[in-house]
Amino acid sequence: MTRIPQHIAIIMDGNGRWATERGLDRSEGHKEGVEAVRRITSECTRLGVKYLTLYTFSTENWNRPADEVAALMGLVLTSLEDEIFMTNNVRFRVIGDRSRIPDVVNRKLSETEEHTAQNDAMTMVVALSYSSRWEITNAVRQIVTEVHDLEENPWRVLKNWKTGGFRAEDITEEVISKYLCTNFMPDPELLIRTGGELRISNYLLWQIAYSELYFCDTYWPDFNEEDLHRAIASYQSRQRRFGKTEAQIEAQNEE
Repeated sequence: MTRIPQHIAIIMDGNGRWATERGLDRSEGHKEGVEAVRRITSECTRLGVKYLTLYTFSTENWNRPADEVAALMGLVLTSLEDEIFMTNNVRFRVIGDRSRIPDVVNRKLSETEEHTAQNDAMTMVVALSYSSRWEITNAVRQIVTEVHDLEENPWRVLKNWKTGGFRAEDITEEVISKYLCTNFMPDPELLIRTGGELRISNYLLWQIAYSELYFCDTYWPDFNEEDLHRAIASYQSRQRRFGKTEAQIEAQNEE
């Protein structure tokens, strides 16, 4: 319990295959996936996790059949009626390209964000209409726009830039991080992917540079508290080096 990751990110994979193997419509798998979200959210709160980021719907998912997309958007609406946020004192946040999300869903997302803004036990972050390449591209566009505005109007002090000109070396990792959707939280220490696939799928590519990765065969609807404990135990068994040698880590620990 002294080494619980403060931020866990999850790629919730396997809903469709879970349903197909049972002769059910894929939408039934997504419904069961919501139940798994409730279980894992409650358990993460109990364990003391501070941020839980869930890959809910990627920008690539817009290419799925229209009826499945509509069902997923409807499921987002109904799942936000759940009082799990208030019961567990969980704050709700959304990251992603919300311009593509239907207005009725966007309104409900905003309402839930506002309704839970004072909750502080944990923050659940839903990556909806999200992809890392979109996020980084969007960050670069914002930086270019602000620099152009600064050059055109040098008397203005913008939110992330000082007056007095702009230099290429002013673009640092810290600056780029400020323009990402995730600028309000730390990078994940642990990334979990369910469903047996061994890839990242365009998810938090910048943020997981030094995250510990955990893959399991369990489909997301079946993922439970014990599976979460296994993932955390795997994380706790690893030595996080951040590019350092074992000798450097030992010397640092001795200090």
